[in-house]
Amino acid sequence: MRAAPAFASVGSPYFGILLACMAVIVILSNIGASKGVLFGPIVTDGGFFLFPFAYILGDVISEIYGFKVARKAILTTFALSVFASLCYWVIIALPGFTDDYGVTKQHALEDALGPVPQIVLASLLAFLAGQTINSFIMVRLKARHGERKLWARLMGSSGVGEFIDTLIFCAIAAPVIGIVGVGMFANYVLVGFLYKVGVQYALIPVTTICIGWFKRREPSYSVAL
Repeated sequence: MRAAPAFASVGSPYFGILLACMAVIVILSNIGASKGVLFGPIVTDGGFFLFPFAYILGDVISEIYGFKVARKAILTTFALSVFASLCYWVIIALPGFTDDYGVTKQHALEDALGPVPQIVLASLLAFLAGQTINSFIMVRLKARHGERKLWARLMGSSGVGEFIDTLIFCAIAAPVIGIVGVGMFANYVLVGFLYKVGVQYALIPVTTICIGWFKRREPSYSVAL
């Protein structure tokens, strides 16, 4: 009979640190995603360099704490993203100074933070679907392989999760960012997917080291490493 996979409890301070980092990265990515970015023919958004790290943290949480805890982390992150979006709305709605500088600053805030609620909606649906699938695959593969083949879990879960995430996010966020036309949209989806998966694959050695570090220091993780 195959032994049940080992997971740690959330009683130590490490889970709180991982959750806080993931939430901050997602919130900052939502702000950055409101800006379209061009690198020659490559179309992306201002949050492109941050978002893959949220998935890497999701992999770490799933591997160490399991699917149920990872799902709570995802929902908590989304709740904080919604709260941040509501705060942006309140900040924009508050009466500002009426001089030229105040009016200019108000317009800048509206242009920068105004599209964020729709970006947050895109992130909510995309990250909820993609990260849940990512975590589910990680845990299912761990049940099959135990502590072995961590690299395979990271590669398999990231590829499927990031594709679902990218497709849903781009479909909702593209009009807000200013991406129009089939060609530009396809470019946006393809570049986003290849970049996110490429970053995660390139950082698998680092992710593996981080997971090993947390496993050795989590008092409740039962496997001898």
